[in-house]
Amino acid sequence: MNKAIAKAGSIIVTLTVILFAIFMFTSEFASYLVCIFLALGYLMMIAGYHNESSDDRKAAANVGLIFGCIYAVFIILVYFAQTTAVRTDSLNEQAIMILDYSKGGLFFSYDLLGYGMMALSTFFIGLSIKPKNKTDKWLKYLMMIHGVFFLPCLIMPMTGVFGSFMADDSSSIGGIIALEFWCAYFLPIGILSFFHFKND
Repeated sequence: MNKAIAKAGSIIVTLTVILFAIFMFTSEFASYLVCIFLALGYLMMIAGYHNESSDDRKAAANVGLIFGCIYAVFIILVYFAQTTAVRTDSLNEQAIMILDYSKGGLFFSYDLLGYGMMALSTFFIGLSIKPKNKTDKWLKYLMMIHGVFFLPCLIMPMTGVFGSFMADDSSSIGGIIALEFWCAYFLPIGILSFFHFKND
């Protein structure tokens, strides 16, 4: 059962990253919705790593799982708001500036903080992995290197740079390109995780 849940989570992560990369160009609503399932799949996947971690690396696995839970809470709240209140309610201008992800306000900052927590989670989960083969080594290093995203995700919203950036519609392509790069980086983590749990 443990491996089945972890494998299912890896498949969900892989599929949702692919769908997110596609939906960014085709459907804003779908791109928001798929992020909710990415968070759920990610938790299932890292629970597998936590379960298999050895006693001497259990602290790293615990921290990775906790940061993963924090990530999921932030992301699910942000994108549930985008797919419900922001999309269906008649909000005043002040509420829109706070809740609408596309305005670069508070919920956009929460989104970045959430993905910063994910970066910390992958770093510590990577520390907990004892590679058994070359594929596991790639997986471990990809996860740990992904941890560097924590600092920009934490610091950049504090600079206020996104308020003016998001107000310029012509700059949105830059954001999409950055997210497509992230998808290209994170996709192998989902794929390699599936083979890790399948072959273990």
